[in-house]
Amino acid sequence: MLRRDLLATGLALGTTSILAAPALAQTPAPTAAETLVEKKVFELANYSTRGGAVIPNVRVGYQTMGRLNPAGTNAVLVCHFFSGDSHAFGRYEAAGPAGYWDAIIGPGKAIDTNRYFAVSVDCLANVNVPNARTVTTGPASLNPATGRPYGMDFPVVAMRDFVEVQKALLDSLGVKKLHMVTGPSNGALQAVEWAAAHPGFIERVMPVIGGAEFDAWMIGWLNIWESPIKLDPNWRNGDYYGPGREAPLRGLAEAWKLVTLHARDRASLTTHGRKVVEGQNPARNINDLFAVEKWLDDAAMARARTSDATSFIYMVRANQLFLHEYPSYEAALARAPHRWLVIPSPNDHVFLPDAMREMVEALRKGGKAVQQAEVRGPLGHLNGVVGMAPLAEQIRAFINN
Repeated sequence: MLRRDLLATGLALGTTSILAAPALAQTPAPTAAETLVEKKVFELANYSTRGGAVIPNVRVGYQTMGRLNPAGTNAVLVCHFFSGDSHAFGRYEAAGPAGYWDAIIGPGKAIDTNRYFAVSVDCLANVNVPNARTVTTGPASLNPATGRPYGMDFPVVAMRDFVEVQKALLDSLGVKKLHMVTGPSNGALQAVEWAAAHPGFIERVMPVIGGAEFDAWMIGWLNIWESPIKLDPNWRNGDYYGPGREAPLRGLAEAWKLVTLHARDRASLTTHGRKVVEGQNPARNINDLFAVEKWLDDAAMARARTSDATSFIYMVRANQLFLHEYPSYEAALARAPHRWLVIPSPNDHVFLPDAMREMVEALRKGGKAVQQAEVRGPLGHLNGVVGMAPLAEQIRAFINN
């Protein structure tokens, strides 16, 4: 779900070592020019939310790779995870970092941009507001009625609102049908929301590490994620924007600590073991730290400095409102397109394997054709952000056939 290197944009939040994704077999390396992408901006004069509010001057960033065919039917929409943005593939500069799914999206790759038109969009209320390359309208944006940031006066936005803004962008680009919609974690939720909202517009759906029912357990977990922000005295109910006011960085850092640990499997932290911080002794001093505690503190504070607390809270609510317009999860899936490739991580502690199996069962009960794959590795939930390369041929077969 969770600055410009892969680990900082993802839920890894400061990890400094990770298994490198293997290159795709027998795929010529694309040239630098083929992998460069440009961040563009889409604007709507007004957007009416599903909750009935009107947001003026909506702006979201997006990037594309490949060409849209004359029929407008070869587009692949890639939706991003909770702490991510539209940088799913390509590079903004030749020497710059690649997007988080660059291993599977690009010329000659599993989602081959010589054949498909890849699109990725910054969501509303994106948490990465301090990053100049993230373009979003949300609580940190100026309210034209007051000339000040919205803060908590920004209207509630649901997952469906993310979808409808993306739909308006795709319409403006001339897309008549999505060949596939996909994404990891929060991006998987968006993909499933797309499938329920616009089934006739979509040929295939590929949710990765997410998309299962957002039940009371999940709603409760996200409430825990956001709780430290609201306990920070600098929170002031979102009224911290502007000169002379401090952002609730401590609370936001504690929120990112929860996300970081929740998104990881035990195996990813074995290097810390029971080590203590050099020169400290937790057995003698209650304020001394184990190494993993300091790692979490440092990584989370670094992430807090590149994100916005109120936007975090709005992202939590958007996730909690996943498929909320439908009488049941099964009813939403019954509306969806026929072809699915569902990709969980077997050591995921966010979208649990049992919940993902229930999702597959619900799809099959609704008559859908469902293929399955697993994204494996030591990182738990994060496998679906950084470990997709081994699934390249299965993805290629699904999207091409």
